[in-house]
Amino acid sequence: MSESPLTSAQAVRLLDKNITKFFWDEYKGLDMIIDRLYDRIKSKRAWEEFQSFGSLPDPQLFNGVIQMQNFNMGYHTKVVPLEYAGGFTLERLLLDTDQSGIIKQLPKQLATAANRKMNKIAHEPFIYPDSAAFTFQTSEEGVALASNSHTTKTPDVPTSSGFDNLATYAFDPANLEALRLQGMGFRDDIGERIQMNFDTIIHGSALSGDVQEMLLSSSKSGQDNSGIVNIQKGRWKSIELPMLDDYSPTGWGIVDFKAMKNSLMWVDAAPLEFNTPPWEYDHQMRKYQDYFRVAWGFRDWRWLVWSDPA
Repeated sequence: MSESPLTSAQAVRLLDKNITKFFWDEYKGLDMIIDRLYDRIKSKRAWEEFQSFGSLPDPQLFNGVIQMQNFNMGYHTKVVPLEYAGGFTLERLLLDTDQSGIIKQLPKQLATAANRKMNKIAHEPFIYPDSAAFTFQTSEEGVALASNSHTTKTPDVPTSSGFDNLATYAFDPANLEALRLQGMGFRDDIGERIQMNFDTIIHGSALSGDVQEMLLSSSKSGQDNSGIVNIQKGRWKSIELPMLDDYSPTGWGIVDFKAMKNSLMWVDAAPLEFNTPPWEYDHQMRKYQDYFRVAWGFRDWRWLVWSDPA
């Protein structure tokens, strides 16, 4: 990116009062998803750390002596917020002679650009769900958010079943049910079944038509017989994330929304701020800057089952 200032020579048309109309900032960016999907926390630390703690095994048949059970520590997670900053420089002459009214509004673009960047970061769990190359997080478990290799630190607990939240199904009603059943089979750190409530489908725009058809149809998709009911109707909500199409239009997943809001975290270490340093009088330039420090991470993976046939 160039650091050269925007000058009157570059933007000479903005100085022309005979231009009938300037087209600028006509389109709205994608909706922000941070507050909708994340547990948003504030932090003044250089990093945040989270420690999971294991479950207590079942009591044993009493034979005259109480058998004591042990707890096991779960996995440790460290989340390090990173710094982001941007800005631009304007020439004094351009500020003084602008006829369009646009130049004085340009600082608003700092907020637009910063929020767009944060929104891109917030999409990462669903853009790269099967990648363990996290931007902010170091996970002791060492696998991706969506993985068929999840483990437990509790000794002698088999992980061949109930520890897999990644699939390769294309979206359709039968595969949606298969994915739900996969999630309903999740187990905790000691291998015990847990109660999940998968209630929300997350998908891109490419799958929106198929998802809405399934959500709204009374009969089963592809069936003319109205007696063959759509068992998925009324069971699900959906969240459309258009940005997913830029990475994998066939990717989709289901979440336990309440569990997601408890496990998926957004860390505001330094809220978005704007600065306008004093004039550079030697060059008659003014700078406009923004800065923020954020991170995302997750405490547990069991709120998500992700599928992508690609």
